[in-house]
Amino acid sequence: MIGKVSKGMSFYHTIHYCLEDKKELSEQQKREMSVGDIKHKDRAEVLEYNLCFGTASELAKQFKEVEKLSRRVEKPVLHLSLRLASGDQLTQNELIEISRECAKEFGIINNQYIAVLHKDTEQQHIHIAANRVGFDGKVASDKNDFRRMAALCRRLEKQYRLTEVLSPRSFLSGKERLLPRHDIRKEKLRNDIRQTLEKVAGYTAFEQQMKALGYKVIKGRGICFIDDKRVKIKGSEVNFSLAKIEKVLAIRQELEAHKAEKQILPIRGLVKPNISSEAGTGINVQRQLANMLNDLLKPEYQPEHIGNDLTPEQRRKKKQQQHL
Repeated sequence: MIGKVSKGMSFYHTIHYCLEDKKELSEQQKREMSVGDIKHKDRAEVLEYNLCFGTASELAKQFKEVEKLSRRVEKPVLHLSLRLASGDQLTQNELIEISRECAKEFGIINNQYIAVLHKDTEQQHIHIAANRVGFDGKVASDKNDFRRMAALCRRLEKQYRLTEVLSPRSFLSGKERLLPRHDIRKEKLRNDIRQTLEKVAGYTAFEQQMKALGYKVIKGRGICFIDDKRVKIKGSEVNFSLAKIEKVLAIRQELEAHKAEKQILPIRGLVKPNISSEAGTGINVQRQLANMLNDLLKPEYQPEHIGNDLTPEQRRKKKQQQHL
């Protein structure tokens, strides 16, 4: 089981994410991507309303009214999520039980919260959107929240005989934290971009295909992608800058034109292929273009480091800023 903890300021956006379908996908795409028990349409099932009830707007309004009981909280929204390992399965009653255990652990069992089951992945996962401010005006503590979540996951795994998923950060030595980390989210985006570029020959088609895969594409001087979890990743972070994408698409267009016309075409503004005079045929130009594409699209993993480069003084200041 993997648990995540986050705090925020917008009740509406957190609750809306938990309750609603994915905005980025059309109704047809949601239906087409739903296979078996996986549902991209009607993906959310409310397991429990605790001291609240209603639509996303109504819930947000109720939470805001109670938030006013505390004048010192800056981030009243608590968003918790628990994801089971692949192959693990719990009943609805068991999912409600673990959501209550989670609420107890984080001191919100007597606060407003909703527990929601999402059905858009193979693994069962639940979200809890809660008000950190209680009806008594007290704010639920966020002290050691990541450590508490890790301990809760280990306890629930034993209690419900689930697959044990150790938190890598908690169990790595200082040296091991400097080793490259495999970022699943970025790796997925990298593969989706690469596979899309292997199929399309124009920017419009590229953007449409990426949107069909659930990404929002923002193009300016550079390019970035927002996934279904609203995480924003720059193309350059996954080794696909806007310049590189445009270059790949230009080569693909050139290659398609060459295949269609079956003659040697110049490579407009791109690297000139090294073609010998005796082999300067259309086939060799096509081969050169294909080789250029392969070089641009070959997998490259850019390591990221798990480490803390902040000084003790910087860590102290950061901790103070994140206290509430």
